[in-house]
Amino acid sequence: MQLATNEKQKELKSHGRFEFPVFISQEVLSRYERGSFTWHWHPEIELTLVLEGRISYQVNNQIYQLQRGDGLFCNSNALHTGHMIDGADCYYISTTFHPRMIYGFEGSTLQKDFVNPLIADAAPGSIAFSKDIPWQVPVLDVMHQIYQLYLEHPPSFELQVQYYLTSIWLSIYSHTAADLSKEGQTISPGRDIERLRNIIGYIQEHYSEKITLEDISAEINICKSECCRFFKKHMNESLFDYLMYYRIEKSLPLLSENKRSISEIADQTGFSSSGYFSRVFREQMQCSPTQYRNGRKGGGDF
Repeated sequence: MQLATNEKQKELKSHGRFEFPVFISQEVLSRYERGSFTWHWHPEIELTLVLEGRISYQVNNQIYQLQRGDGLFCNSNALHTGHMIDGADCYYISTTFHPRMIYGFEGSTLQKDFVNPLIADAAPGSIAFSKDIPWQVPVLDVMHQIYQLYLEHPPSFELQVQYYLTSIWLSIYSHTAADLSKEGQTISPGRDIERLRNIIGYIQEHYSEKITLEDISAEINICKSECCRFFKKHMNESLFDYLMYYRIEKSLPLLSENKRSISEIADQTGFSSSGYFSRVFREQMQCSPTQYRNGRKGGGDF
């Protein structure tokens, strides 16, 4: 499977309901195609607690190698993605919540003084939580308590979740309000993130067509060389590599459906020929498209 997003990479999944805008779920990377979830963002805050294994988690331009017991705060509207490390699976608990779980209602003192400063453009896009940092140990303990609430779901579930989320928010606010550039944080300038969204959005919307560097650079109104440099700096890979990765990712469910020929899938995912598609596919997946199709159909693991 893969996450459903719109043309701007905003995740379309509902994160809770209006009356209680919190969504808690157990996740495992192997559920996603290629053991990774695609770049996306959402207005909700996301807390991740690694239960087993490791995950390479990137938020904006910051990459974290998280292992069992580690946690992560991903801020509102931050671009993020996650990948397996060395092909090994990772189990984690994800808690997403709208900021109004903390501030209550629009225009409140809590919103103006304690929430808006932490979700503004100059605020940290992410914070990694480790047992090696004293102030973060209680935060991780509370994240574990949220996980227990998720498993047990007592009658006071909603009230306790709000209490725990507020506790975490207070800890984050107390340790970031004075200095937003402390180690373990990444600043997310709004203009750069919007540019990234536009680039990724253009690729994801037009991946099935012929895309040129001129097309992408025109989309964000900068020169071609600056476009390449900007993307490489923030995404840690080239524009071309990302385009090829995304095209191959979009081909996987089509291969699994077994309704189209290899040539049709190559054309549908933006490759100039089935031979080129097969070559790139083998480089990324270590098998041919036909082998992948047969392996999926027969229950094999590639």
